[in-house]
Amino acid sequence: MNLRAAIANSLWVASSVPAWNAFRRALRGPNEVQLQLLRHYLAQNADTAWGREHQFSEIRTYTEFIQRVPLRQYDDFEPWIARIKRGEQGVLTREPVTHFIPTSGSSGARKLVPFTAGMQREFNRAIGPWITDLFRGFPSLPLGSAYWSVSPAIQVSGSEPSVVPIGFEDDSSYLGGSRKRLIDSVMAVPSEVRFVSDIEQFRYLTLLCLLRQSDLRLISVWHPSFLSLLLDALPAHWQNLLDDISRGQCRYSAALAPPVLRALKRRPMPARANYLQKADPLSPEGVWPQLKVISCWGDANAELGIGDLQRRFPTVFVQRKGLLATEAFVTIPFSGCYPLAVCSHFFEFIDDQGAVHLASDLKESETYEVVATTAGGLCRYRLQDQVRVTGFVEKTPAFRFLGRKGNVSDRFGEKLSQAFVSQVLQQLTTNLQTTPRFAMLAPDEDSSGCCYTLYVEGAIEAKLATRLDALLRQNPHYEWCRKLDQLRPPRVFQITADGYETFVSREMCEGTRLGDIKPVSLSLRGGWSDHFDGRYTIAETAPDSVFGPHSDSKFAGRPTLSEL
Repeated sequence: MNLRAAIANSLWVASSVPAWNAFRRALRGPNEVQLQLLRHYLAQNADTAWGREHQFSEIRTYTEFIQRVPLRQYDDFEPWIARIKRGEQGVLTREPVTHFIPTSGSSGARKLVPFTAGMQREFNRAIGPWITDLFRGFPSLPLGSAYWSVSPAIQVSGSEPSVVPIGFEDDSSYLGGSRKRLIDSVMAVPSEVRFVSDIEQFRYLTLLCLLRQSDLRLISVWHPSFLSLLLDALPAHWQNLLDDISRGQCRYSAALAPPVLRALKRRPMPARANYLQKADPLSPEGVWPQLKVISCWGDANAELGIGDLQRRFPTVFVQRKGLLATEAFVTIPFSGCYPLAVCSHFFEFIDDQGAVHLASDLKESETYEVVATTAGGLCRYRLQDQVRVTGFVEKTPAFRFLGRKGNVSDRFGEKLSQAFVSQVLQQLTTNLQTTPRFAMLAPDEDSSGCCYTLYVEGAIEAKLATRLDALLRQNPHYEWCRKLDQLRPPRVFQITADGYETFVSREMCEGTRLGDIKPVSLSLRGGWSDHFDGRYTIAETAPDSVFGPHSDSKFAGRPTLSEL
């Protein structure tokens, strides 16, 4: 048992129990809790510029609220956020904005999400019940260390000036205060590793820190492919890693910044190295025999990656994360379901006909778009996340994330949505012998016209493009565009390696932090063949003069982290 970890984790759970109890009570009466949150926002921010414009002080009912405040998208908030960037106080919230959290929409445009102390409290009201429920289900989790995914710090060119800081120092800053210090004390990989911009060095240091942890109990990452790619690098560096562990050194020491060197634990561990000599880097369960839980995204396009982790760790519980957006904590894993984070923000839901509903009015198996009002100042903000009601926990709806509603490709009126394409890819991959490591559909356009390309890393089958076309034609708008020859037949590009890594690298060029990059089954960007390593499949494609073999240059057009 790791005594330090046991004490820190126990203190963290103890501080989270009140939030866990409040959440359990709230599940029995979601509307009461939700409307109480709304009343708090109205009273708290009545004297802000936003509150005065929408007459918050005169609003007494939910009906009056929706009459005075229309549904909004990010573009509607940009002028207000620009005022906050210049240093103006009391714009969206009475509380000062402590940070802007950068993220990007489905089209790649950069967004700055205001973050306040109240927003931090709201996040903790979701994280507390989740972590308490998790530790209750796995009592041995607190007895060892944990790996909370560390994102490399990326300096994006062209960043705009702002009086308010942009970005967090590290991912654990979402917790804030004493909880952040408790997490930092049990982290298997110190957050200072984020300062390493070279991706190979970053992976090596992460693996070095993880291998030193014989008591590793919990791994929490975002996309499952992040962990898969990390484990893929293990065999090639295995002996060097064991040598560094045995001697208490790091072969990249000369290239590391002082904060990183100070954070690395470089005590010689010959006994741990000797144990690892008998382990197999291709069988990670033997490397970390105490590992109990892996937490990662598991819905929408992330389903392809979660199967790979389950094969690598057959006896470890792989928990699918809830829906967490930069703007709001929507659902949490709780008692085997994913109920709404009912204590965190005020939520509304838009159905397929455009009608708006409160949480307790939703119907099972129906699909909705999520709308959130938060302590960060976003009011009736359309997250564009599409969810389906899977059931209820007490009287609170539980959801499954389907994809981004706003992620719609519409070159000629075909209206291909993320949710629809996710279902198509799921049907396509069901009959494949092995689950693809990566799969994504994207539009491509050249002198011959426009079509959709399926980018796949893994084994494919004959006539995959034909099956893809047939499934896409289930969408009547796409079918019409195909009949009019506005869209050419789809094609398949087989990726030979690093599909998700390449996707992440390109997204980071657009200003998205690694931890904020969401898996997509549909990208609105074209030209992915200039970034992926692979080639178009010969069958079912046009002649090489149009869709010819792609260069096998692995890093063509793709920057390294150090170049960002």
